[in-house]
Amino acid sequence: MNARHGVARSGGAFLHLGLPAAVLLAMAGAAHAQQAQMSFFVTSVGAGKGADLGGLEGADKHCQTLAQAAGAGSKTWHAYLSTQGAGAVNARDRIGKGPWQNAKGEVIATSVDDLHSANNKLTKQTNLSEKGEVINGRGDKPNRHDILTGSTPDGKALPADKDMTCKNYTSSTQGSVMLGHADRSGLDDS
Repeated sequence: MNARHGVARSGGAFLHLGLPAAVLLAMAGAAHAQQAQMSFFVTSVGAGKGADLGGLEGADKHCQTLAQAAGAGSKTWHAYLSTQGAGAVNARDRIGKGPWQNAKGEVIATSVDDLHSANNKLTKQTNLSEKGEVINGRGDKPNRHDILTGSTPDGKALPADKDMTCKNYTSSTQGSVMLGHADRSGLDDS
């Protein structure tokens, strides 16, 4: 996603991109107009066990739960996460073709290529939670800009020689996890 990346031992928020699935899911209640169009958010809260999300299935379930609470549960949601090892999955291949809109209806990217380019509209002001809230970043207290991705900047799986996904999101005690930053501020202060 062309955002700054870092590595952490345990996780915080993660990025979610929604794929419409009207054929499979019925509408659940009246949604706010903007949340109904939302197809992208950064989680407002983690799953509670660091980077142990219960694998991709558990991460996707967490996304779905948060989206449902925000009035956007009529879509199928996928966490923007890559896995490693045999059968590795690229985050960019899990999220559909775009375009993606945040909770305020702002388009943050029009396609997978746009999402991973310097032209995307990912900023601190547009990387919103499912509730439409700005995620605290550098200079804010507390700084919550770390986003689990387990991915290269172009959304692909990392090599399997070093665990960078906390055992594919099933451990909060072993491995490390690759991060992106919601405010696009990286480790370099220059």
